[in-house]
Amino acid sequence: MDKRKAVMGAGRRWAVDFSDQSTVPSSRDILDPPGFSRVSPEQDDSATSRQKKDAEANWKLQKAWEVAQSPFKNLMMMGFMMWMAGNTVHLFSIGITFSALWQPLSALQSVGKVFEPFKDNKVELLMPKLVFLALNLGGLALGIWKLNTLGLLPTHASDWVSSLPPPQEVEHSGGGFAFH
Repeated sequence: MDKRKAVMGAGRRWAVDFSDQSTVPSSRDILDPPGFSRVSPEQDDSATSRQKKDAEANWKLQKAWEVAQSPFKNLMMMGFMMWMAGNTVHLFSIGITFSALWQPLSALQSVGKVFEPFKDNKVELLMPKLVFLALNLGGLALGIWKLNTLGLLPTHASDWVSSLPPPQEVEHSGGGFAFH
């Protein structure tokens, strides 16, 4: 108990006194360099925080537009893959086509989650969301068009009723030389 009283009673021996008691001129006596102004921290913080919030809002809007335009890259890639798959029905072309249908559908279901990180009262997300929706609907239309070119969409009455005859195939060919 005596040791505790001695340490507590003597004050804090480990504390450092930073008060300036010397006769040497301190930094308060030296003039500030040109262009430097001492502003109160409250004023500086409010201006800086406003600038930071504006910069963050601009960054969020820029990133939201990048996310909104990202389906365009996917659309171009999927169009190229569908072109490479050809017009015949086989495993690869069907897989590519259903992938082209599935990706836009899953993206359309998760629009809210995709733009959740960019929500802010200063950021208007309506136009990026509409662009995102339009590009994904374009991807969906591309997949449906590919299904139609493969002949997998029921487009005639004979596709639904077995007693009706299938439509007449109209074939047309041209080009070449006529030999007589």
